[in-house]
Amino acid sequence: MVTAIAIPIVLAYFYWLTKKEMQENYEEWLKLEDIPEEAIVSGKIVEVHEQKERFYYHRFNHVSVLKINTGVKKVIVKKVTPLRKQASPPVFREGETVHLYGNWKQGYFSINRVTYMTQEHDQ
Repeated sequence: MVTAIAIPIVLAYFYWLTKKEMQENYEEWLKLEDIPEEAIVSGKIVEVHEQKERFYYHRFNHVSVLKINTGVKKVIVKKVTPLRKQASPPVFREGETVHLYGNWKQGYFSINRVTYMTQEHDQ
């Protein structure tokens, strides 16, 4: 009699706990796109490395790691884009001059928004 009551309660509790954890991870995954724009890095893209990384079970991120020559020094920047059906990761090419908006985290610059400079402004 006790097991007939206890087992469904335990199963319901673990179902609720798993559902709650999945919702928290989904929200955290979406927040990867929203980075406060506290600083700007401008320069020419020297290197581009792109990879796909797993965030949580069936959720993936597209990570672009760029090395930017600002004229003073070379800076490593990172753009993390959650891979959803409607989202497309930005395309970076070596040699492009860009303005990157974002903030500094753990030794690298995290990008929120990118604007490309036209060739007329470079001269």
